[in-house]
Amino acid sequence: MKAINRRSTIALGLAAAAAMPLFTLAASAKTKTYGPKEGKEIAPGVRVVEVGTGNSDIPPYKSISIVDVVFQPGAHAPAMVMDNDMVCTITAGEFTIKKTDKQFKLKEGDVYTCSKGKTDEATNTSKGVGIHRIAVLIPA
Repeated sequence: MKAINRRSTIALGLAAAAAMPLFTLAASAKTKTYGPKEGKEIAPGVRVVEVGTGNSDIPPYKSISIVDVVFQPGAHAPAMVMDNDMVCTITAGEFTIKKTDKQFKLKEGDVYTCSKGKTDEATNTSKGVGIHRIAVLIPA
């Protein structure tokens, strides 16, 4: 069982490392301003906007989908079980993230990960619009 966990950890680490150039470019570029009706609403004041999708050269994943999750000031995305592994960066705002076993604060430029099957919830604690740019890793 330890070998499986170690392999999974290594695969997620490699996926995160491969996705880092996407976030470096995203963080250096000016964050796009979204209209209040763009994307799909997933919670009050929280919308998901699809940015793009591409093929993956990381063996466990066939593709990577990039989305921006746009939070209005004070908006909260309730705890959700993650359908896929994800690498997330904050491109605008400040957030409190709650996971099953921990809670932490993030600001613009910070990066974190979400694992398939784990829960995650986020609250925009800034006075402006907050944006998570997420690389969703789609399994092969």
